[in-house]
Amino acid sequence: MRNAVNDGVWSGSWVAQRLGVELVGDAGLRSLLGLALRRNPKRAHLLVSNVLGKHVPQSPSVVYGHGVRLGRRVAGLLGGTEAARAVVLGYAETATGLGHAVADGLGTAPYLHSTRRPVAGVARAGGFEESHSHATSHLLLPEDPALLAGDGPLVLVDDEFSTGNTVLNTVRDLHARYPRERYVVVALVDMRSAQDVDRMKRFATEIGARVDLLAAASGTVRLPPDVLEKGRQLVARHEDAGRGPAVAGRTTPYSRTERTARIELHWPRHLPDGGRHGFTPAHRARLEAALPGMAARLADALPASARRVLVLGFEELMYAPLRLARELERITEAEVRFSTTTRSPVLALDDPGYAIRTRLVFPAHDDPADGPGERYAYNVAGAGFDAVVAVVDSVADTPALHAPDGLAARLAAHVPHVLLAVVPSYVPEPQHAPERPAMLPEPLRGPAFSSYAPDDVGWLLQDLSDVTLEAPTEEREEAIQSGGAHYAESLPVEYQPSERYQELFQAALDTSAARIAQAVGVVTETVLAERSPRPVLVSLARAGTPVGVLMRRWAQVRHGLDLPHYAVSIVRGRGIDATALRWLAAHHDPRDVVFVDGWTGKGAITRELAQAVGEFEKAEGIGGFDPEIAVLADPGSCVRTYGTREDFLIPSACLNSTVSGLISRTVLRADLVGPDDFHGAKFYRELAGSDVSVAFLDAVAARFPEVADAAGTAAKELMAEDRTPTWAGWRAVERISEEYGIHDVNLVKPGVGETTRVLLRRVPWKILARKGAGADLDHVRLLAQQRGVPVEEADGLPYTCVGLIHPKYTRGATGADGRAVNL
Repeated sequence: MRNAVNDGVWSGSWVAQRLGVELVGDAGLRSLLGLALRRNPKRAHLLVSNVLGKHVPQSPSVVYGHGVRLGRRVAGLLGGTEAARAVVLGYAETATGLGHAVADGLGTAPYLHSTRRPVAGVARAGGFEESHSHATSHLLLPEDPALLAGDGPLVLVDDEFSTGNTVLNTVRDLHARYPRERYVVVALVDMRSAQDVDRMKRFATEIGARVDLLAAASGTVRLPPDVLEKGRQLVARHEDAGRGPAVAGRTTPYSRTERTARIELHWPRHLPDGGRHGFTPAHRARLEAALPGMAARLADALPASARRVLVLGFEELMYAPLRLARELERITEAEVRFSTTTRSPVLALDDPGYAIRTRLVFPAHDDPADGPGERYAYNVAGAGFDAVVAVVDSVADTPALHAPDGLAARLAAHVPHVLLAVVPSYVPEPQHAPERPAMLPEPLRGPAFSSYAPDDVGWLLQDLSDVTLEAPTEEREEAIQSGGAHYAESLPVEYQPSERYQELFQAALDTSAARIAQAVGVVTETVLAERSPRPVLVSLARAGTPVGVLMRRWAQVRHGLDLPHYAVSIVRGRGIDATALRWLAAHHDPRDVVFVDGWTGKGAITRELAQAVGEFEKAEGIGGFDPEIAVLADPGSCVRTYGTREDFLIPSACLNSTVSGLISRTVLRADLVGPDDFHGAKFYRELAGSDVSVAFLDAVAARFPEVADAAGTAAKELMAEDRTPTWAGWRAVERISEEYGIHDVNLVKPGVGETTRVLLRRVPWKILARKGAGADLDHVRLLAQQRGVPVEEADGLPYTCVGLIHPKYTRGATGADGRAVNL
């Protein structure tokens, strides 16, 4: 025997012919399933999956790929907003790896699997019974009790659905504790009868929730009335045929046993070994970073002669060995296969039409709570493997594993080379002494916080609306430049635009809406093509937030995508909000996060973000975040992902909160923001009468249809170009700083957007304008006139204009002559 799946012979034909079982359904059903007989009084037959990685050794890429594809289908079914709130639950023992792969495919969800292993100190969050299984009791032991307490969709994953009883038992138990509106049930195969389908529909109606089901294939098993008795007789007749004391089925024992070689994986410290206590996107990112090194150690330990290698997982420990096997398959020329040991007793029979050809039998070696018993490894003996890498957790690395009748010895009797890799069993920290609060803050949404719709953006901020934070512009400037305060510790008084200024804003919007719409289209298409097909947009509050909302709208209109969008705080000199990054990593795959801003000036925030993400990764051990910012306009040539590199007026730069959902600048002050809090901001509800936030979005989005073709063409052309940042803007700022005797690049604010901010929030000294700049600077000229600030034309500017903050500021020096100016 080399494979349990044989070309031309269905591995369920033996049982089908003798037991009278019929497998009917989708065309690909037989490629996914074989049949075997089980020693179980509750169900005679066993559907043996060819792609699960449990009983049948299979390519790890095939095993993992099936789960990931199902997860992507779930993401498509739920949409971005709901997918971001989902939790995935897999079933022990067979679907622990499948469920984890589904969570990976979903890309955003934390994962938990049921377990039959009690863990001291971890409170039970639920449990249920599996009616047809040989081992029925499932425990739910999340480290974070809040994992199952949310009201987002719950995605339940099993390898097969035969009656649906297990799912109903789960939902019944959890819905009584944590009611929610939606469940998604996922399996490789759906084999329920019409009656079982109707029963699940009635159950959903009964609990008042929506229950969807996704499967790779569907069908039914037709059983004769006397199937249990026939199965019992067949098992009794064939159980001892060809069976030695530890193996059933045809095999040629290896004549020489070697000591099992132990491989040090260097598993990342404190990284869970699987989903028994929960596995978050942040954990996933750490695993992804460590996999290449661990797989390389496995490859180095394999004998040079090994051409066919099995990575053998251990009961519930499926995901970690699966990912190791998949990475090993990628880097080695050997044929790599993956399967796992199991509790499930199945008859082994050496026939091409039977799914379980051989069986290794050995005692349990993890001191199970239900006492000692037999364990099994199927289709390993006689399969032609040159080496087996057995992967167990440290709880199972016991003397029983290495005993004369243990798994290691059984493998060594049939495979020339046996290697052992031990993954540390994850033990949660005691709940009475957490390192940080178990629950991170939740995002704020409109209309309670901001004038945006709830789905437009989730603000990873805390509401400081009741705190007095505003200070006169002159006082703030003096404190900032003297080093007495950081600019993020207070807020400027919100600028109230005059009627003329509002007219300028509207005129600018009418003129530039199509131009902005095209830039939105170009940057969004670039992100979807190059960064992630399902990006999580994270705008830098607050200038980036209108752009993030517009990108989300473009993805909806043009691609039918419902992308998650959040706004986070980043503060120059202080970095990005680490609590917000932890929240994102706990709810999404960090690799899918795309940071969004409105425009680049000299690139200070671009550099700040890169440094902050690097420091966060070192401090938290969470990787995967890409600090590259996607912007609408990149006049400073600081990033690779942009809509345009022209420096033109983006009308949202003309105003403050009244074009940004009525949200203030972000605040970071030690007495208001603790180490586990989001940075703060205020919601200016009192300015609702002047709010144009939604009007701005609607005006730009209305132009999407007319610019769609041009944006698509421009994006393709842009992606074919060399977009390496030149940092020309930074060099220009350094030159201007020296030429004008400022000697501080932080006081030089290049570009239309940054110049506008200087005039609205800081104490401006003068404005430099490129010769020939037209209507794009009308609002700048008006603001400069109101503040008594000169506008000087200059040659050789890479920007349309540059704002200079008053250097060596003393109180009262507002305009060019140092006198205060009334606005």
